[in-house]
Amino acid sequence: MPLTNTQYDEILRGYDARQLKNQRERERRTANAYARIPRLKEIDDAIASCSVAQARKLLEGDQGALASLQEQLAECRSQKEDLLAEHGFPADYFQPVYTCPDCQDTGFIQGRHCHCFKQAAIDLIYTQSSLKEVLKTENFETFSFDYYSDDVINPATGLSSLATAKDAVAKCMDFVSRFDDSFSNLCIYGDTGIGKTFLSNCVAKALIDRGYSVIYFTAFQLFDILSRGVFQKDADAVAAHRHIFDCDLLIIDDLGTELANSFTASQLFLCVNERILRRKSTIISTNLGMNQLADTYSERVLSRMSSCYTLIKLFGADIRILKRNR
Repeated sequence: MPLTNTQYDEILRGYDARQLKNQRERERRTANAYARIPRLKEIDDAIASCSVAQARKLLEGDQGALASLQEQLAECRSQKEDLLAEHGFPADYFQPVYTCPDCQDTGFIQGRHCHCFKQAAIDLIYTQSSLKEVLKTENFETFSFDYYSDDVINPATGLSSLATAKDAVAKCMDFVSRFDDSFSNLCIYGDTGIGKTFLSNCVAKALIDRGYSVIYFTAFQLFDILSRGVFQKDADAVAAHRHIFDCDLLIIDDLGTELANSFTASQLFLCVNERILRRKSTIISTNLGMNQLADTYSERVLSRMSSCYTLIKLFGADIRILKRNR
């Protein structure tokens, strides 16, 4: 990723802070366990003494020292596991604590950037950290069906607002569960305030938690970056194009709220089409219906979306208004 030296150093400092925090957590756990089970410290001290003694024997040529050490360590580990279980501690209580077990909080796997480093770069470049704050409250665990009525029926489908919302959530959860091995895209559309952005955030949270790189833009932000790259040759905007096309999931929120023109129409087709060709998933949320999308962005945009996107329509009352009135 095209990071400046300052940005790169900032990310690495973040990993240093993460390692220090997790090391302190491991020390806290150890102190807690020793206080509750003094015998654990005696066993760990014995392991240390035994290791030193056997290493000295090995250096002196005792070929049986290694086998003896392994046998004694196995016995000590077994005693520790029994004691931990007896006092209600998990078996891995003494194991190292990692925020990202894949790279063990180094940012690298076999000399290449870990997926968590990639997301850290995205967070830094696109100030996506604010999104993570939103995702703490907007996710599948906090999604509520209380604002969808079972009495309001869509005559086109015969489904109620509540049934439609449940079907939408099921499709989004399926999108997440199949993300590893199935390429797909989502277009969530419907009136203002019915949960489109919230549902997109649910998917974003689930995939970020699984280590995928996610970039979120409102339509205005996306087209602003693309225009600066095309017309102003802004270096950061030009570099951003790569991330827009290559991230695991791109979310374009509120499509249709920006000032639409021939440029936005061409850039939307470029973005949609390029990501389809690269088999990179995209979620688009919009207040526009399918006919309005065609009128605003061209038939070819609608054609690509109709053939390669799962279309999810929500309908019902404005949830923001319902919340204010409660």
